Amino acid sequence: MKQSDYKSDAMVAQKKLEEISPTMCLAKWNQVSLHLPTGLTNSCYHPPLHKIDPTNLVKNPAELHNTPEKLNQRQQMLNGERPEGCSYCWNIEDTDEMSDRHYRSGEPWAIQDFESIKDKPIDSGWTPRYVEVNFNNACNLKCSYCSPQFSTTWGKETAVYGQYPTSPPHNAPEHFMGRRRPIPNREDNPYVTAFWKWWPTLYKNLKHFRMTGGEPMMDNNTYKVFQYIIDHPKSDLHLNITSNMCPPDKKLKNKYFDMCKRICLEEKVEHLMQFVSVDAYGKKAEYIRNGLDFNYMLDNVDEFLERIPVRNSITFIITYNNLSVTSLGDLLRDIKLLREKFSHTYQRVWFDIPLLRQPAWQQITLLPESYQEIHQANINYMKDYSGSEEGFDGFKDFEIQKMERNLAYWRKEKTDLTQNKKNFYAFFKEHDRRRGTNFLNTFPEMEEFWVECKNA
Repeated sequence: MKQSDYKSDAMVAQKKLEEISPTMCLAKWNQVSLHLPTGLTNSCYHPPLHKIDPTNLVKNPAELHNTPEKLNQRQQMLNGERPEGCSYCWNIEDTDEMSDRHYRSGEPWAIQDFESIKDKPIDSGWTPRYVEVNFNNACNLKCSYCSPQFSTTWGKETAVYGQYPTSPPHNAPEHFMGRRRPIPNREDNPYVTAFWKWWPTLYKNLKHFRMTGGEPMMDNNTYKVFQYIIDHPKSDLHLNITSNMCPPDKKLKNKYFDMCKRICLEEKVEHLMQFVSVDAYGKKAEYIRNGLDFNYMLDNVDEFLERIPVRNSITFIITYNNLSVTSLGDLLRDIKLLREKFSHTYQRVWFDIPLLRQPAWQQITLLPESYQEIHQANINYMKDYSGSEEGFDGFKDFEIQKMERNLAYWRKEKTDLTQNKKNFYAFFKEHDRRRGTNFLNTFPEMEEFWVECKNA
């Protein structure tokens, strides 16, 4: 699919979805996110995670995806009802914008099964086309909006210091006990076992396969997948990996880069997309994603694009939160420079900007309206460097549209909840105490907002 057709394909999908119901979404069938350390799943990344029942996985590993809760949500969509967990898209659509429900359903991996889904909508053995999997929660970063579910480093911190003093308490260690406890690599994990049992069947059907974490460079399952792909090439597969690109061990980085290089140069897949998580620029990015070395990350991005010149791209994943706003412009300028350097025959540098929804005190909607002017200025900058005359260097229409959708949501959902402001101050004051950071030294331009939260 050409990126310029992204919106038009979504409009086509919108009309086709209406043939079934006004709330239909093909991603509920053809997309799945699997968090195997905790046995949790959702369809795309917007709905809340829910528990996978391990009891039936031995007989039917496809229940990693086709859970009773998802089957119920599918039935709701068939009935024209709005599943509560999909509120992100409903909120966007209520601003008269198209949501990810339309954009995702319009992508080839989703729309190709439209007739099959229409004919047999409730199937506990349905095999998805787009799979995202987190094998383990080993991670060397402590991102401000993350938790021990997805980061062992976060887990170590809460084991020492306990919960954060927000209301209700944030990341309390006892919350991650019992069924919420991530299963360490050293222990048997029925969800990982079921995945590898399902994998040969799943692999044949895949169009997109994405590994997240934790940090995939730190996980042996990543290299097991790489080796399987090397041994079983799949010419129509888009292989995607999300990384902080700041591994604690440079030997791991070299092993990772070497296997990616072989996969690309030997044409084992159609394309390899390296997703890079970064939410701001420079020291501000390091504050949000504690443990990140921003310059080392950028050096590794540069090395990846240099060492592996074909069949791959980089996408920066900017989880847009209220600490991202003031330095996003600098990050956009760096993205443009990388495009100028590496995108000569095709676009090798992309970015996406999903909105952060939890924790509530880090949402952009908590900020004063004056911050919306900064966001609008970034949209204007992107428009100044858009259009066909900009070639691969310029910003794409769909990238600008996502920025505009985020602004429309921000204006509609503006919140000024005192409790969220109290929590913002309580969390980041404690963040500074535990981690040796300093909010006002890092974000001096946000002093007025900081004082407002302090006095809430």
